Amino acid sequence: MDTSEKTPSEKKGFINKILNAIERIGNKLPDPAILFFLLMLVIWVLSAIFSPYDFSEIDPTTGSPIQINNLLTSTALAEFLSGMVTTFTSFAPLGIVLVAMLGVGVAEHSGFINAGLKSMLQITPKKLLTPMLILVAIVSHTATDAGYVLVIPLGGIIFYAAGRHPIAGIAAAFAGVSGGFSANPFPSGIDPLLQGFTQSAAQIIDPSIQLNPLNNWYFTASSTLLIVLIGWYVTDKIVEPRLKKVPVAVDEGEEVTMGALDKSEKKAFYTACAAMILGLVGLYLWAAPADSALRDADGEIASFSAPLMRSIVPLIFIIFLIPGVVYGMMSKTFESTKDIIESMTKSMTGMSYYIVMAFFCALFIDAFAKSNLGALLALKGASGLQALNMSAEITIIGIIILTAFVNLFIGSASAKWALLAPIMVPMLMQLGISPDLTQASYRVGDSVSNIITPLMPYFPLVVVYCQKYVKDTGIGTLVSTMLPYSIAFFILWTLFLLLYWGLGIPLGVQATYEYLIP
Repeated sequence: MDTSEKTPSEKKGFINKILNAIERIGNKLPDPAILFFLLMLVIWVLSAIFSPYDFSEIDPTTGSPIQINNLLTSTALAEFLSGMVTTFTSFAPLGIVLVAMLGVGVAEHSGFINAGLKSMLQITPKKLLTPMLILVAIVSHTATDAGYVLVIPLGGIIFYAAGRHPIAGIAAAFAGVSGGFSANPFPSGIDPLLQGFTQSAAQIIDPSIQLNPLNNWYFTASSTLLIVLIGWYVTDKIVEPRLKKVPVAVDEGEEVTMGALDKSEKKAFYTACAAMILGLVGLYLWAAPADSALRDADGEIASFSAPLMRSIVPLIFIIFLIPGVVYGMMSKTFESTKDIIESMTKSMTGMSYYIVMAFFCALFIDAFAKSNLGALLALKGASGLQALNMSAEITIIGIIILTAFVNLFIGSASAKWALLAPIMVPMLMQLGISPDLTQASYRVGDSVSNIITPLMPYFPLVVVYCQKYVKDTGIGTLVSTMLPYSIAFFILWTLFLLLYWGLGIPLGVQATYEYLIP
């Protein structure tokens, strides 16, 4: 029977068979730590194979032809050994995760988070739990990587407390944090970062052109509703039904209890919340003055160079530590300072597997970057897209596809755009397409494949979050769970951008669609 003739239930069964096959194949892969180690060896071999060849692609960061660096030379291996410790300790996600989890661990083991969830679930309609979680996950982009260490694990806890499958909660939060990375109702540090690369690329054609840092803000803000609606449907209609037969097992002491707070718990919770609010008010008063030490040299507070933005993770640690301690002392779950330290120790014990994976992940990502293979892949793809000489509409779709593909190997949004912008932006300007629209196309592609690539630095961490509830969760499990989100985001977000463009709606502040070459 042709697929188009199948009933909805038959189609759903067909989709589940595909996802189950992907899960089985993915879970047959080696342990993630071993996978990263094997991939590192592959990169070494490929770097040795391709290093003798000359390539015509120009690396925009150096202005010279791209050159593959051989990582199997005596010098390269010596540098690998001597820098191994530094490579591991400087792996950005490691410090972010561990520092944040120290504070979150205190809040969790004191019972503060559990009390907060009880209160929230008393006033939140069960039907709106999914969209609320995805919206919070999207907004977390404003605080850089905070969503990965805060919102995603809370997604599992929230769903578990509501009697729903916790993996569905983790998936929904992951989809919002990472799959909807370029959807945000609020400006964030990534906006001026990408705009800087776009403007430099545009000035290749027109040296006088100036772009606004918020040149995509209207589009990314309106994309928030789209991502929430898509994520809501995929979670409730595709992902969670598929998880019904997957048993949940939580370690003793990690259960989330339901029911209303008693009088003493309410008093402890409200006092802890008051302490948290006072801390946030104090932070606001510190950051508000134009000459605040938390702002950058230009007085901006949301730029990546602003001390406030560089302090997000320590602030998460403090903001959860204070109410966690207050609640623990008032509710008697903490009887001494020893209990506070023990709660931090428990949170670090849960991170032991991630630390091992992070070690091999850091070595692989460092090798991949040093080899220049990722840069070559991106530049080859961009050159091929340019050579096809397609219409503007098809080229925009091509940019989204190319970016989504390259994103499977190069996770950094800024690193990819630094390579692709000098090719894509001038090329589309000559087709009458503004740099703002080219950047928006890139941002869609940069988001949709984040959630299905094991090479994304935070992907192993999400696997660990899932293993808290389903012990045998592997790479295949997570990829098959997130694939429906990725496909839906790719198709519908691309159509949304084309419709947005077709209606002539401004992409952002001082953004234009058409660019007339002088």
